[in-house]
Amino acid sequence: MYSRIIVPIAMDQLEHGEKVLTRAQSLLDDGGEIILLNVVEDLNAYAQGYMIVDFPLELIEASRDHAKKTLTGFLEKYGVKGHVEIRIGGAAGVINSFAEEAKADLVIIASHRPGLIDYFIGSTATRVASHCKCAVLIDR
Repeated sequence: MYSRIIVPIAMDQLEHGEKVLTRAQSLLDDGGEIILLNVVEDLNAYAQGYMIVDFPLELIEASRDHAKKTLTGFLEKYGVKGHVEIRIGGAAGVINSFAEEAKADLVIIASHRPGLIDYFIGSTATRVASHCKCAVLIDR
């Protein structure tokens, strides 16, 4: 079905990530690969101005290390052929640009039930589905 699937996983939604990973495995062609992607949100310059100088960089690096270790553990736990990518930036934009860069066939992204705030700014899953150049499966 699909030869390269990207599965974005948020560290605060790991239980959804595991569910989506098993779905991705069922849709993967023999010899295909799954790329687990985590996007570490960058702090904007305004917020950084109120923090200790090195704190944001240390926080981002610690978040990257934690995500890499956790997602690598998922690959091993489920015996998935693939790798982990950690990127920094806005989630939807990074997911869309990485999908194009990696020449993905499919992005499978977990989504929560929309709340009031999502009606004003939209959810990450909605922005990915609206702008991604490959197929997108939103899992609830």
